Amino acid sequence: MKTPFQLQTRLASLSGRRKLALALLGAACLWPLAALAQTQIYDAKTRTWVDYDKKKARQYYARNNQPPEAFRMQTVPFRTAEAPGTIIIDGNQHFLYFVQSGGQAIRYGIGVGREGFGWAGIVRVGRTAEWPTWTPPAEMVARDPNAAKWAAGMPGGPENPLGARALYLYDGNQDTIYRIHGTAEPWTIGLDVSSGCIRMNNNDITDLHSRIKIGAKVIVLMQGAALYKGV
Repeated sequence: MKTPFQLQTRLASLSGRRKLALALLGAACLWPLAALAQTQIYDAKTRTWVDYDKKKARQYYARNNQPPEAFRMQTVPFRTAEAPGTIIIDGNQHFLYFVQSGGQAIRYGIGVGREGFGWAGIVRVGRTAEWPTWTPPAEMVARDPNAAKWAAGMPGGPENPLGARALYLYDGNQDTIYRIHGTAEPWTIGLDVSSGCIRMNNNDITDLHSRIKIGAKVIVLMQGAALYKGV
């Protein structure tokens, strides 16, 4: 029996998942951008799948002070050949999996880059930060007055777009400019709302940050691909 706000499952195959396919677009982790969400959640009252867009997400969070159950941190069965400590990101389903031993993973809900700002590949955690400073890229400073005032860097804090923690993703020794980070907008978890980075609830990124090791492998699945019993 389906439960309220059960996440819709859409299965797709993934080919060439080992090939690095980073599409650096010049401006990752920008100020939150409006986008059309592709997520649907199950409404037990009407017994239908309903769009979970930005407006409905804000209404749900205002009522419950947390995202739908599917996007809350939980341990789930997870079959994979990847070693414990690996991060696997399924952007289509808005989940980040932190692989555990014994065929399990800790699953977190995430917000992801909107269509056209997505990317895929295999990278690693190059460094981490607590309450990180956010520095907008030059292109953003030039066009956005809100960003311009932080051209020298916005100190870490509750209003900072990077939230409570950040994991900086590297390709070898090179910073990809992509991040896994917290958010000042927790109602956006489960939506396509940012420009390439992976955002998490501040409590969740704090938990992941406490578990992760520098050098950890991070697999980001291609757009149009979803996990089927792991990878």
